[in-house]
Amino acid sequence: MAAALLAAMLAVAHAAPAAATKKDEPSQTSVPSALLFDPDSDSVLFEKNGDQLVAPASLAKLMTLEFVFNEIKQGRLKLEDEIVISENAWRKGGAPSHGSTMYAAVHSRVKVEDLIHGIIVDSANDACIALAEALAGNETAFAAMLTRRAREIGLEKSTFANATGYSDPRMRVTVRELAQLTRHIIQAYPDFYLYFAEREFTWNNIRQQNRNPLLAMGIGADGLKTGETAEAGFNLVGSAVEEGFRLIVVVTGARSEKERADEARKLLDWGFHGFESKLLFAEGQTIGEAKVFGGSARYVPLVGPGTVRVMVPRSNGGERLLARIVYTGPVPAPVRKGQPIGKLKIWRGDNLALEVPLKAAEDVGIGSISRRAMDGATELMLSLFRAGMDRL
Repeated sequence: MAAALLAAMLAVAHAAPAAATKKDEPSQTSVPSALLFDPDSDSVLFEKNGDQLVAPASLAKLMTLEFVFNEIKQGRLKLEDEIVISENAWRKGGAPSHGSTMYAAVHSRVKVEDLIHGIIVDSANDACIALAEALAGNETAFAAMLTRRAREIGLEKSTFANATGYSDPRMRVTVRELAQLTRHIIQAYPDFYLYFAEREFTWNNIRQQNRNPLLAMGIGADGLKTGETAEAGFNLVGSAVEEGFRLIVVVTGARSEKERADEARKLLDWGFHGFESKLLFAEGQTIGEAKVFGGSARYVPLVGPGTVRVMVPRSNGGERLLARIVYTGPVPAPVRKGQPIGKLKIWRGDNLALEVPLKAAEDVGIGSISRRAMDGATELMLSLFRAGMDRL
């Protein structure tokens, strides 16, 4: 079946001021890729190369942490469990590596909770490798598990080759999916998220400071992670809260620690002071319709998973919000209430600001023989027309 686009200015009728003028946006951000995201409404406030695949460096450790958090949540791992620091983990990620490490001693046994602190505060490669070996036998197998887990939580493009973020051509992420991963960690593991605000951690009598520069800026930052390699440049995923309003910022490819910190803060300041939340659709409110093939009704109403909100600039601008319902259709009958149908996509100017899954609001049964015959004839004519247009 052909992909169908049901387009309408849905958001405009509900959202009032739509988009800021381009001069109001931090469009001159110096980093190659960046994204500013409101996790409560799933709104993208700003993006630059949001879907470009980039090397994550130690930001890949966020995926390692998510996997570990989920194992604990599912009862397959406990904070008190002790993990052996193998010689491989020690040589590749410990003191001999001269990289980021918590300085765990070779063959020592370290509790899972301490390894988590080491990864978050120290960016400890030895802790990542030790956990990978304990959970999967080796780091290669663990990396495959990370990629599968990424797909399970909705990351469609990101791939992982190791547990640490060491440079590898198979290790790639996007800033959009890093923001989605961060939102997932914040919402799914609130108790573990508190660890990301810790300013220091001591292990083996060595005290280390958290490398996230946002934590010391007094801007309400409470996470998350930095990373840097020669390939990736200087990367950062951060989150901050101001007056109950949380934002997530991602910057990658900065040329220095200073540029990384400055650009992340600039984006956060711009988001906190320039935007407000607007209700588009209440919970259960019909957002649009999808055409049904061979059904007792010609269309099925569509609803979102709850309230649908979008962040809009406080000041009026020349650009407007454009909303489209995107689905593959017509949808064959029968259709069941709650059945996933498509997505609501909202653009602010050229940027995709919001994407919301849509589902059927009610059942649609199979129609009469005459209805199915009529729908079949209509689809045949449309397919012939499209084939003729393609030849032209």
